[in-house]
Amino acid sequence: MDFALSEDQRALRELARKMFDELATHERLKAVKATPDRIDRELWRELAKANLLGIAIEERFGGNGTGLAELAIVLEEVGRAVAPVPIYPTLVLGALPIAAFGSEALRAKWLPRVAAGEAILAAAIVDEGAGGVSARREGDTFVLSGARALVQAAHVADAILVPAALDGGTTLFLVDPRGAGVRLERVETTDEHLRPHFHASDARVGAADVVGAAGQGAEILAWLTQRATFALCAMQVGVAERALQITARYATERVQFDRPIGSFQAVHTRAGDAYIDVLSMRLTMQRALHLLEHGEDASENLIIAKYWAAEGGARVTYAAQHLHGGIGVDIDYPIHRYYLWARQIGLHLGSGAEQIALLGARLAS
Repeated sequence: MDFALSEDQRALRELARKMFDELATHERLKAVKATPDRIDRELWRELAKANLLGIAIEERFGGNGTGLAELAIVLEEVGRAVAPVPIYPTLVLGALPIAAFGSEALRAKWLPRVAAGEAILAAAIVDEGAGGVSARREGDTFVLSGARALVQAAHVADAILVPAALDGGTTLFLVDPRGAGVRLERVETTDEHLRPHFHASDARVGAADVVGAAGQGAEILAWLTQRATFALCAMQVGVAERALQITARYATERVQFDRPIGSFQAVHTRAGDAYIDVLSMRLTMQRALHLLEHGEDASENLIIAKYWAAEGGARVTYAAQHLHGGIGVDIDYPIHRYYLWARQIGLHLGSGAEQIALLGARLAS
């Protein structure tokens, strides 16, 4: 397997990094945090102008016709910048399943708007004891009731992908978050994002807004969860690698006992362990990408990659805070964001302990 980037992929990474470095500055992130939505809409518009929101969208729908590898490059840069833009929920949780399973009409309705930065999507794929959503048929429409937890970007989304129990199976619906019978409950998570709970009470959805066939929801969710897990691993690589880079620079500048703290053996050891974690995170993420791109079974490798993303990401960002000393927890210094993001990414769609349990169950069977 050759994980080296092509010339086009390197150019994509350089463009994305330049934009995030220039626009997702520490001061800008502080300003966005003070806004009600916690979304950097200016950065979102600039990403659309650069066609970075057209990643993994067909050219006929306004995208650039690239694939999962290119999407991973952009996601890694999102993590590197801890940028408050809804690329993960929109491009991964929304656009990917619409492109793969949606009708031609749904694709034509949503994908050009996503690529142009005119639409934000979300998906209610987490169910933290919220009870789930059920649907019933009434003529040509479906009526949804129930709840789903922690829907990232739901508060700014133009549509939310919602799984609902229907006729003994699961069906996926695109639901208008501002439609009648829909209520969003504001929830702030530890990474300073908003992940509202979704509530539906006799919310009506037309047959045209069903993604895939009725009853195909479980299959689509399994497909989507694999790609969502991979996307989290890609973002976490960016988070951890950048946190370590910031820490390495700090260790060369911070002087104690008349010498840079980076010259101390204990700091060497801690940073070296973190570097090994970052490399392990990247390698397992790239292995999962290779399998997904080639249509091979990636389930076991995704478990391993998510384990490293969760555990390795936590270790790296904790070490980064620790090696910074007291300034590491100062919210006026940027390193704290990396720790918060790493913890949230590590827990989302299964913690390290949950991944080990899944892997153990596979081995036992």
